[in-house]
Amino acid sequence: MLDERKLAVLRAIVEDYVSTNEPVGSKALADRHTLGVSPATVRNDMVSLEEEGYITQPHTSAGRVPTDKGYRLFVDRLSTVKPLSAAERRAIETFLGGAVDLDEIVGRTVRLLAQLTRQVAVVQYPSLTRSSVQHVELVPLGQQRVMMVLITDTGRVEQRVIDNLGAVSEDAVDSLRQMLNRALVGTWLTEVPNAVEDLPSQLPPDERAMAAAVLSVLLESLVERHDEKIVLGGTANLAAMDFSASLREVLEALEENVVLLRLLGEMSDPSMLTVRIGAENSHEGLRSTSIVSAGYGIGDQPLAKIGVVGPTRMDYPGTMGAVRAVARYLGQILAGQ
Repeated sequence: MLDERKLAVLRAIVEDYVSTNEPVGSKALADRHTLGVSPATVRNDMVSLEEEGYITQPHTSAGRVPTDKGYRLFVDRLSTVKPLSAAERRAIETFLGGAVDLDEIVGRTVRLLAQLTRQVAVVQYPSLTRSSVQHVELVPLGQQRVMMVLITDTGRVEQRVIDNLGAVSEDAVDSLRQMLNRALVGTWLTEVPNAVEDLPSQLPPDERAMAAAVLSVLLESLVERHDEKIVLGGTANLAAMDFSASLREVLEALEENVVLLRLLGEMSDPSMLTVRIGAENSHEGLRSTSIVSAGYGIGDQPLAKIGVVGPTRMDYPGTMGAVRAVARYLGQILAGQ
């Protein structure tokens, strides 16, 4: 473990390299930072840091740059995550608060996070398996059609039109609607099949066929894997970034939703802010990147994750602060839906 002085030197090297994208020399370091020691001592500390693998010397420069190990220690020993300004917090509240449904909330979140961090933003849709039924609506559309709308507590809206139901009376539709809401409101989506299993038998014989058709479509809509849906934003930001690997490899990895889902799934506690740096990412194409992620949800119930992907040379305190803040606002908005 480094002593506090060497840690201060490493912190200064990371900050300068992130800011300038130029290898950092001992003289510039001593000039720019109040380290309380001579340039010769800074030079000796940099030699020690290099020997221990925290910094390295590019072939074409006398300066040093952080390694993945150096970034890791910098992140692990951060005393504070940079808070957002009052103006940034108001912008988040205003921008996300204007969304009317889950699709728009996710779309706005990914654009906002990309703008705040100038990285590639990743937002995973809330998992239906961690949602419960908030309301079921049935709307007659003529004599043989009904529109079913399923609304979850996470803001997900499933809308289906059911055809060829035979003669459908408004009274029968209303009766089924009330029965469904009595049976399902507050029920986890994974428990819906058991909750509706005996419902048709409780209806008059001439209404059972309609009920069976509606329930069939309802259960079918729950099978769709919305928890595997990911939205990206800010991929154009990649053009301004520097990667040790090719940009093409990074883009190809980002195009594979299953890769991103696996990486987000590997992040430890879903309620915590997590940072994966360089070679810590299991996918070869993303080993020149860092991924900062956090879970979001309603109360203590995590639903999915958001994060950003950028080069290892990123503003970690600012990026971590933005991801954490947006995740919290996203959870608050879903809770108020």
